[in-house]
Amino acid sequence: MTAALLAGLLAGYGIAVPVGAVGTYLVSLTARTCLRTGIGAALGVATADGLYALAATAGGSALASVLRPVLAPLRWVCVLVLLALAAWGAATAVRRYRGRRPAGRAGAVPSSAARAYLALLGITLLNPTTVLYFAALVLGSGGGAAAGFAQRAVFVTAAFAASASWQVLLAGGGALLGRALTGHRGRLVTALVASGVMTALAVRMALTPA
Repeated sequence: MTAALLAGLLAGYGIAVPVGAVGTYLVSLTARTCLRTGIGAALGVATADGLYALAATAGGSALASVLRPVLAPLRWVCVLVLLALAAWGAATAVRRYRGRRPAGRAGAVPSSAARAYLALLGITLLNPTTVLYFAALVLGSGGGAAAGFAQRAVFVTAAFAASASWQVLLAGGGALLGRALTGHRGRLVTALVASGVMTALAVRMALTPA
């Protein structure tokens, strides 16, 4: 049981710690809204990681082989979503800056946190390479079919907890950033930087061989 716990924690942190497009968007979203919205988004990312960990432990190599043929189409869907988010974020920031309108605290109501959760859950689920990552770990450690229900449950729960803790940490960093850069120009700069990073990551994803 301890081995499954440690394996799950390592797997969760292994997939969560590298800050890519989703992590960048999470920090930017929290900086422009509030911590509550950021935590909702963070839990959406962690839920997707937990679902893929569950899928990997349940399906193993069979599920990985099924997903491989659709990796290329899903990669392009993910690229388009990232580009759309980058464009929308930049356009919104410029419009608010020109109109000198406050960025607002959209996350002050529960529905905004729920929308952030669903949005980041959907974005993260568009990355099926996560299930290949978990499947490789499960199969490589010999913990696939041989593991019992309890061990699998501990592994999935630990992976979810590790991912959630890191994503919430990123959201906290975004909240601190938002408080430090409360002016119109500061919010414009952070939004444009985040959009630029997301665009660069989307281009890199599109140019990277599958």
